[in-house]
Amino acid sequence: MRRVKYIILGAGSSGLTALGRIRRETDDFVMINGGAFGTTCARVGCMPSKALIHCAEHFHARKHFYDFGIDGADGLTIDHAAVMKRVRTFRDRFTSGVQAGSTDTLEADQLIKGYAKFVAPDTVEVNGQQIQGDRIIIATGSRPIVPEEWRSLEDKLITSDELFELERLPKRIAVIGLGIIGLEIGQALSRLGVEVIGFEMSNTLGGLQSPKASRQAIKLISKEFPIYLGEAATVEPTGEGVKITVSSGTFEVDAVFASLGRRPNLDSIDLEKLGVELDETGMPPFDIHTMQVANLPVFIAGDVNGFRPILHEAGHEGKIAVNNAMDYPEVTSYKRKTPLGIAFVDPQIGFFGVGYESLDLDKTVVVDFKLERNNGRAIVMGEDKGVISLYADKASKQLIGGELMMPHAEHFTHLLTWAVEQQLEVLELLRMPYYHPVLEEAIESAISMLAEALYTADEIEALDTLPSK
Repeated sequence: MRRVKYIILGAGSSGLTALGRIRRETDDFVMINGGAFGTTCARVGCMPSKALIHCAEHFHARKHFYDFGIDGADGLTIDHAAVMKRVRTFRDRFTSGVQAGSTDTLEADQLIKGYAKFVAPDTVEVNGQQIQGDRIIIATGSRPIVPEEWRSLEDKLITSDELFELERLPKRIAVIGLGIIGLEIGQALSRLGVEVIGFEMSNTLGGLQSPKASRQAIKLISKEFPIYLGEAATVEPTGEGVKITVSSGTFEVDAVFASLGRRPNLDSIDLEKLGVELDETGMPPFDIHTMQVANLPVFIAGDVNGFRPILHEAGHEGKIAVNNAMDYPEVTSYKRKTPLGIAFVDPQIGFFGVGYESLDLDKTVVVDFKLERNNGRAIVMGEDKGVISLYADKASKQLIGGELMMPHAEHFTHLLTWAVEQQLEVLELLRMPYYHPVLEEAIESAISMLAEALYTADEIEALDTLPSK
């Protein structure tokens, strides 16, 4: 039986992060990967979706040409085949770049292509070969959730794994599941001229929790394509397409885009051989601050553990996992990053810190600043729509979280997340310089609302006192 010091299962963001550190220290490792290389983000997630969204934004801009004195918008057309070719060109560029700097540089005995499964707590089997490892990192990623009964739709069923391979876009499509991925793809396809109908079991969109931010999202997105919330849709193949049924009616489409979340790739690696109790989903017990599974020299990182399935978190978990794998049996608990998420819709959605549903409202100040007619820069851009919801702790007077739906929220969400990470008080944020006219003034207005609820008038007025040198 072959024996190595480290086994890495999976060549995604977490696995590659672990690989980067391990190979600086030793060649005594093996990486095992089933399926495609190049990471979920680069291949079927973050990057190709943003390429599609960018094309859609450009084409959609024509609808505002008349407002800015530009003629000729009615004569513009879109070539779906050219759009999808461009998306794949960028996708291939990103995936090849990932591979060129990582798996392509490994020796034949360091990289095995195949699906591994545990046969003992310290041993895996792949392609009929058993390999024993002193430390094992599980980073097998995730895959789109597809209900078994939907598979009868065959090629009329599309997930993020298939979308970017399409040569032509369907004329009519149902987007079922309006979390971040479904919302982004739904709006992008609608702006590219596809007839889109959206369905979502919950009563919110894009993962929003704040009541006012959620209402704003529903109001603004539903202006672009019809949305049906609060119940599951049933699907049924027909001769020409797919029939979608909800209580509001029945709809005929050419295809379904299923965005029901992602399932960790745990079910085929025989985790029961670890000798620990698995939960009802097949997940082993693990510590989010160490990534260690029970008390074993086994660590689980990235989408596969389902904790925060986002690229930057996967990379962070890969660092935690590999640090502890290399230091084992000494294991260190690491501070997790402040939660941060962004949906690249229009207006963009951002959320950070403590979620609304986790707030103790008796101990928290919540404010909502509406952008409409309240920010000069947004008004002249024709983009004064959305809301900024911020949360501050009454005792510490620190900003602790929030949700935004506004232009360029991707940037402001980062700035506010950094403020939470640094445990800044609201008054410290209000003391910062704000240029005019900029969208940041809308953030300033929301922060001022927090300040008015947390501080005395004298404390706020003291901000205007010039500091001594």
